[in-house]
Amino acid sequence: MGKIRSVELVKTVYSPSDKFPEPRGGDVAFVGRSNVGKSTLLNTLFGKQLAYVSKRPGKTRSINFYLVNSSFYMVDLPGYGYANVPKQERLRWDRLVLKYFENRWSLKMLFLLVDGRHKLQKSDRELLSWIGMYDIPFVIVMTKMDKVKKSERGRRVDFMRKELSEYGEYEIIPYSAITKEGVEDMLDVIFTSVEVIR
Repeated sequence: MGKIRSVELVKTVYSPSDKFPEPRGGDVAFVGRSNVGKSTLLNTLFGKQLAYVSKRPGKTRSINFYLVNSSFYMVDLPGYGYANVPKQERLRWDRLVLKYFENRWSLKMLFLLVDGRHKLQKSDRELLSWIGMYDIPFVIVMTKMDKVKKSERGRRVDFMRKELSEYGEYEIIPYSAITKEGVEDMLDVIFTSVEVIR
């Protein structure tokens, strides 16, 4: 397993007209609904507080590029599916993320975060359609699994696998920010996906 030795925020992109940073060893990107715990997950992987965590969903309105080990980018994509955002703002988010998917050939892996307690939402399925359209490799991360009873965990994972079956067979990683379950599995995927010297 690779190790994150250094990480810094090097670029924030707010508009589809803004330029992305020059690719390095590849990108691994993270996306999910606005209340799924994405910023907390990133900080857990980083081992320090870099991604802004808010009590109010929908605060990540930009694409944030974090340079890891001076070698590759971990990319924080804007959260989606938050109802209390003007339609024009949601459309801007859509254009921004679609530009990233269309033009970022260095994207090696996408981590799609879903709440492990619930079924896939309409906005999750819309994103899965985008992912399929651009043939992007991805892994499902089931967040907040510490809130699921141990007796229910296996059933929740099996249910998610069934929900995803129409999109193909994909790796599912149960994750908890509390217990750190899934962190090593995600790091394995990250360092297997990018081109770096470990």
